[in-house]
Amino acid sequence: MHDHVNIDKQTPAAYKALVGVSTAVYGVAKEAGLDRALVELVNVRCSQINGCPTCLEVHHRKALTVGVTDTKLATLSVWRDVELFDDREQAALRLAELTTDLPDHDTAEREYARAREVLTDDELSAIIWVAIAINSFNRVSILSRHPVRP
Repeated sequence: MHDHVNIDKQTPAAYKALVGVSTAVYGVAKEAGLDRALVELVNVRCSQINGCPTCLEVHHRKALTVGVTDTKLATLSVWRDVELFDDREQAALRLAELTTDLPDHDTAEREYARAREVLTDDELSAIIWVAIAINSFNRVSILSRHPVRP
């Protein structure tokens, strides 16, 4: 195993810019009327897909703080198989997965269209930006091997 460079520490200007993007994205989400619980569901789902332990720990904790239930968090990876998530949450999770996985064209178009039936243009755009931001942080943490704090 090789030591990994903490790229956020090695190149702080780039990391600071990423934090700025994230701050702007949270503002856009709020302006679009997205509650923080929905944003955190997207953050956790993207982090599950990417396998980012650090971001999972951080956003799982934040999700609980903003009112996401243990049951929703426990079943988030199988959200399609349970009846716990409302239409807006399902639409957001579709976009989170679409943004993270970048599936084939037909799947992407189908999932995007389903989300669009439920969300406004502002909500849709904000959710995609939330997913883009957390995906970026996932990559920073994974490639830097950031530890999970006990």
